[in-house]
Amino acid sequence: MTDNPSSVPAADAAPDGTPIHRALGLTDSELDDIRGILGRDPNRLELSMYSVMWSEHCSYKSSRIHLKRLPTQGEGVLVGPGENAGVMDVGDGIAAAIRIESHNHPSYIEPYQGAATGAGGILRDIFTMGARPIALMDPLRFGPLSDPRSRWVAEGVVSGISGYGNSVGVPTVGGEVVFDSCYQGNPLVNVLCLGLMPVDRLVLGQASGEGNLAVLLGSSTGRDGIGGVSVLASAGFDEGSEDKRPAVQVGDPFEEKRLIEACLALLDAGLVVGIQDLGGAGLTCAASETASRGGVGMDFDVSAVPRRESGMEPFEVMTSESQERMLAIVTPDGLSEVMRLCERWDVAATVVGRVTAPDAQGVGILRIVDGFDGEVLAEVPAASLHDAAPLYDRPRREPEDRARLQAEEPPVPLDAGAVLSDLLYDTSWVSSQYDHQLFLNTVEGPGGDAVVLRLKHPTTGTDTGRGLALTTDGNHRWCAVDPRLGTAHTVAESIINLACVGARPIAVVNCLNFGNPEHPEVMWQLSESIDGMADACRAFGLPVVGGNVSLYNESKGTNIDPTPVVGLLGVVDQLERRPPGIGQAEGDVLLLLGDDLGGPTPSLAGSAAVWRDGHRGGHLPDLNPASVSALADLVRNLVVEGRISGVHDVSTGGLAVALAEMAVRSGVGASVDVVPSVAYLFAELPPRVVVAVDPSVVDLVLAEIADAAVPVVRLGVAGGTRLTIAGPEGTWINSPMDQITTTWRDRLPVALGEGTSQA
Repeated sequence: MTDNPSSVPAADAAPDGTPIHRALGLTDSELDDIRGILGRDPNRLELSMYSVMWSEHCSYKSSRIHLKRLPTQGEGVLVGPGENAGVMDVGDGIAAAIRIESHNHPSYIEPYQGAATGAGGILRDIFTMGARPIALMDPLRFGPLSDPRSRWVAEGVVSGISGYGNSVGVPTVGGEVVFDSCYQGNPLVNVLCLGLMPVDRLVLGQASGEGNLAVLLGSSTGRDGIGGVSVLASAGFDEGSEDKRPAVQVGDPFEEKRLIEACLALLDAGLVVGIQDLGGAGLTCAASETASRGGVGMDFDVSAVPRRESGMEPFEVMTSESQERMLAIVTPDGLSEVMRLCERWDVAATVVGRVTAPDAQGVGILRIVDGFDGEVLAEVPAASLHDAAPLYDRPRREPEDRARLQAEEPPVPLDAGAVLSDLLYDTSWVSSQYDHQLFLNTVEGPGGDAVVLRLKHPTTGTDTGRGLALTTDGNHRWCAVDPRLGTAHTVAESIINLACVGARPIAVVNCLNFGNPEHPEVMWQLSESIDGMADACRAFGLPVVGGNVSLYNESKGTNIDPTPVVGLLGVVDQLERRPPGIGQAEGDVLLLLGDDLGGPTPSLAGSAAVWRDGHRGGHLPDLNPASVSALADLVRNLVVEGRISGVHDVSTGGLAVALAEMAVRSGVGASVDVVPSVAYLFAELPPRVVVAVDPSVVDLVLAEIADAAVPVVRLGVAGGTRLTIAGPEGTWINSPMDQITTTWRDRLPVALGEGTSQA
């Protein structure tokens, strides 16, 4: 490989005089690495291919050395990180595929299409493994509700997710909605998908078999999405970000629906050797990854790719991120049946590649050709695109003000009622945009501590009598105070959330949203957060089976607060009844589990109550995995046994918000009279749970709690038309139910209903 294989002139500079490799996002040293790999100068097409595959979004070149510290092995793991999705054996011959991804930057530039294509991409990650997608979740973060642009972005994102998910026929069953000033100008749009398949239908994204064919399925290729990963997801935002709008992909959910059915039909018929979805980096990614994973080469005919725009250059075709496309590796003997099945589902299918044997040195070569017998336009080792990007151990440094902030214990709020009012908002306006009952599997949907789905066999539809549970959790405030402890506590919160619906956790996926990795403070945050996740997952025996790293989340030079989002999959071993949910009945006894309110005054560090006033200091409490596990086991048992009438974890907003949400969701007030101070009301850590118990069984429940050796305090009684919280020092909150219900119910609909201006 010493001669330039293309007649295309070597690209020396962009029109403005910038060297072309820099214009494509490659550094001078990366260009030298490419020259070393090829033994010559790359041409324009080759540079474009390396630029997208070596981008931060595709190669994880700043994070891979840290991600290796996460535990990835465990009981039931069929596929771990590195494939399109993690896969877990959940029993009864059923495998669950799970994946979480980000589409942050595109969703700021073009909220509807950015979010819609994020949903479309995560669906393809799932069915490319052989699984039928059965549920979506959407952890979302936007700028403050007071900002018109942030409201406009939020409305567009929610509309994009609902428009795509509802149309493609996959329910959006839960998620999060957070508003904070750190996301102004850089929203976070993370999307999780869960799918099911028979264990024996699992297929990997790799090519094999010399002479086998690469068949492009689905939509034609256009200029939408060109540079999507390198331009949008691997750089920060500035005043000119709107100029990047053409890089946002355009989705077609009805094409995706046909593609799902066609691909699953091909897999059921045993016609697919390997399959890969086309997301970031488009055809370049699909061709190089399938060849590299299989240790083979591929001749790829760029002229055969169906196009919806005229005059497209080869580099545009190979890097376009047009949606709803898959690359399947099939045998020549099976091609006619592949074409027949695709025609049945009205899905276009075109032979675009041919698997080749490795060269004499055992290297699989990806050749981009203009016709299989035509000109060679590019010739590169497939693995050099897939997994040879440079690894950067970027400088890490604690923030200079960290010691000062840790020494500043946040002040206790003076007006507890006003703080509670500010922290209350109902997210059902968002979830009401989504169809969460598609497939009729949803037992516990949006708005609860976690989601519960009936576990049915994906082939026969037989109900197994068991369930799957999902939760997504993140807390930028905790992680800004202490990224290591904050991330560990986020994992613990997810475990408690699953316990509140009677589920035991089995696997973690993560979406690590951080700022500019070229800033040492950001890399320190990322490294610390990964260690916190690794510590917690090892302590709880949980494998991390996949994830996503989203960097360069900054706007106008300001980084977002570190926001690792944890997606946790769990199993309900006996789904005999619906979980009690967040609520209470008249006369119920309210118990606080995990705390006896008798210890030292809790820290308000990282709590929403003090964050609203700009107090970012203090220390987070240490995580005690044994205590968390004992609490989770107890709550899980109480839920499964049907001993409690309501349950809610204490997290964002602390005990005050937990009690208020239980009251407004049930329409029943409460009287609590044992809270020692306001700090106990709004502290968010360590994990605690409030349960509502019918008086007739309270002694049995207290006996079970005592056997579990979990701290407990009797808070008070549910009932009446007011929420009253008091203690030895006086009454902290005394609010009419109609007042707090109106505040909780109306805040988002009113704010987002006005979010029509981009000012």
